[in-house]
Amino acid sequence: MNAIITVVGADKVGIIAQVSAFLAERNINIEDISQTVLSGNFVMMMMVELSQSTTSLEKVKEDLADFGSSLHVSINLMHQAVFKAMHRL
Repeated sequence: MNAIITVVGADKVGIIAQVSAFLAERNINIEDISQTVLSGNFVMMMMVELSQSTTSLEKVKEDLADFGSSLHVSINLMHQAVFKAMHRL
């Protein structure tokens, strides 16, 4: 199962490393990643694969939101099918 993760917040050192480590600890694989810094704001989008994770999608979503708060960024997770439906023309 694939999901989309977005990370948005003020740019600082280590955001990618910390989010990647968080995912690795839960056996969640990063399939694709894109990031940029816009006027000092860090913006990242990741497609992740969760089939090997022992943590439920809802629990990962909750934990990511809490983890984002500790990093002072907003982290959201959305099932890929929902993301596609929201962005379909």
